[in-house]
Amino acid sequence: MQQSNVPSLHTQILEVAQRTPEPRAAEIPHFHELHGEKREDPYYWMRERDNPAVLAHLEGENAYLESVFQPAKSLRTALYDEMLARIVQDDSTVPYPKGHYLYYTRFLEGKEYPVYCRQRRGEDRAAEEVLLDVNALAEGHKFCNALAPVVSHDGTLFAFGLDLTGRNLHRPYIVDTRNGSRYGDSGRVLAGDFAWSPDGNFLYYNTKDEETLRPDRIWRHRLGSSFEEDQLVYEESDETLYAHLSLSRDREWLLIHSGYTEPLECRVMDLTLPGSSLRCVRAKRPGIHYSVDHYDGRWYLLHNDQAPNFRLSLCDGDVFDENQWTPFLDHDPEVLIQGFELFEGYLVVFERSGGMNRINIRDRNVPGSKHYIEFRDTSYDCWLGRNEEPGETLLRLHYTSMTTPVSTFDYDMQQRKLILRKENPVRGGFNKENYVTEYLQVPARDGTLIPVSLASLRTHRRDGSAPMVLQAYGSYGISYDPAFSTNALSLLNRGFVLAIAHIRGGKEMGWNWYEQGRLAHKMNSFYDFIDCAEHLVRNGYCSPKLLFARGGSAGGLLMGAVMNLRPDLFCGILANVPFVDVLTTMSDPGIPLTTGEYQEWGNPADAVQYGWMRAYSPYDNVVNGEYPHLLVTTGFSDSQVQYWEPAKWVARLRVRRTRKDRLLLFYTNLDAGHGGASGRFERLRELALEYAFAIVLAEAPEADPVLSISTRSQ
Repeated sequence: MQQSNVPSLHTQILEVAQRTPEPRAAEIPHFHELHGEKREDPYYWMRERDNPAVLAHLEGENAYLESVFQPAKSLRTALYDEMLARIVQDDSTVPYPKGHYLYYTRFLEGKEYPVYCRQRRGEDRAAEEVLLDVNALAEGHKFCNALAPVVSHDGTLFAFGLDLTGRNLHRPYIVDTRNGSRYGDSGRVLAGDFAWSPDGNFLYYNTKDEETLRPDRIWRHRLGSSFEEDQLVYEESDETLYAHLSLSRDREWLLIHSGYTEPLECRVMDLTLPGSSLRCVRAKRPGIHYSVDHYDGRWYLLHNDQAPNFRLSLCDGDVFDENQWTPFLDHDPEVLIQGFELFEGYLVVFERSGGMNRINIRDRNVPGSKHYIEFRDTSYDCWLGRNEEPGETLLRLHYTSMTTPVSTFDYDMQQRKLILRKENPVRGGFNKENYVTEYLQVPARDGTLIPVSLASLRTHRRDGSAPMVLQAYGSYGISYDPAFSTNALSLLNRGFVLAIAHIRGGKEMGWNWYEQGRLAHKMNSFYDFIDCAEHLVRNGYCSPKLLFARGGSAGGLLMGAVMNLRPDLFCGILANVPFVDVLTTMSDPGIPLTTGEYQEWGNPADAVQYGWMRAYSPYDNVVNGEYPHLLVTTGFSDSQVQYWEPAKWVARLRVRRTRKDRLLLFYTNLDAGHGGASGRFERLRELALEYAFAIVLAEAPEADPVLSISTRSQ
């Protein structure tokens, strides 16, 4: 036990912060005027990426953080060692079949990046063939991200994308597996989709505009030719839509879907007929989303026409007259159809009901036949894995909960039997029985019940004494599902409760859950989070003195908004790559990804929509007042949320916050983008900083020695 005459880390750090001069950004007059409002923006200059003063300021903030947090250096090291010690470094994924091969990914002892491999079916692992070793590609570079290889149908070729900048600027490459030859193009900026023609002579891919990063073009590349000779297949002219491509289940049709959070329009092209042209399945209509697939001579259409949670229709042949589409799966107001997978004998429907994902198996030869795969946890996540062969009767899927490591299963659709192939190992004697999960329904201020998932030690007592980290996202219709994290054990073992608020703006409770958390209804997301936090405090899960909120990207916007609305409710806020300068960014269509997001936040050129965003934009709503402790992180190369958004936000907070005994820390990874460091171990160092921030402020005890990793045992 720590002696009373030794100041706590909390006290030491606050004392250092009191005597360390804070970085102060220069204020240069700048004004935006829109709809009669003149908005002062003295930190607008920070967007000048090549300005030496910008880099100097960011480096100064990093130096300030390291100076203030120096007393916690050993804690950060211990956290890193703990998290690293739980990782089985020489691990591999469960192989999945495709053609004559089994494909899998390996990680090597001490290496940061994956190795993509395969072996012929029926041969042992000794016959392994390495397709792509990302560690070799990363040599000599501070950042490296490779898009996973996409292999041609006969297995002789594969395509991949490589980004060495951190700005999500992947370049295309093609490799011949027979001789190892490789060629690529340094001028194309990939959007991430690849599709091989049935004969392997052509590769289809999409690119994005290098300035706005909007995926807008589809190309056809003839194998062996220069990428400069590629033929433009399709260009999406609507600046609010993104163009994506895929293959139909039978690999005979190229599918091009245009949309944003959901597809609005689809075009198809028969790859088995030379000279075939694109055909539009159904012209886009406001509010109507649909996607298509083709198998066994039939088209399957998943759409929300008079069906908010979607229905599945089909038609024979290639007649796209909507009057010829016949109902197949009816709409259910309680069940969101998220997707489907076609097999020779089965239709697998990926659904969401009651906040949880679920998998519906239907026998295509027995009308009305259906059943669900049963899982044990009350709060969990499951999703479909790689199912490349429609002739299979085994369905690959993955499962996790906040206390169950990610597990890979094969489900025998004939025998209705789950077969565990692998539960991701956790070193150090992890025992899931030491932890418990809960699933709550919390009433929001308008009466809507908001699901909350929690995990804690089994010994946790609801007396308000435990620290808590409450997380959420709540945007783009992306559901924040409960999942296991070996890293989070470093908080759980120190008595933290981990919670996820499934707020409106995702799709946890169906399509309407998304609609209620965007555009004019965006405030619901923020109020939901606050109401969940208050409920957890009232019911003894934590107290405001020990409550931390955490979110990233659009979840970082959430952090900024709730901090302005209820700064008294939280001890600390952790905001990762936060989208906090909403009005300025959304008013500039030249900034990457802006135009597509008019559907999510609104277009500030419209006075009414400007008002929506003005009400919550974190940067614009900073006032002179008290704020909780705050740790903000970003990446200098981030192309999704530009570094200057959090930089400006922190600069304004430094001037306007009135409690100088509260920490305000800002870290910029000068070599990374939106996802932070690219290496799997380097990411742990950034996470150790975040965890240390919460542990120090909560004055949490040392980790339970029974549950913790001893670094001496490594």
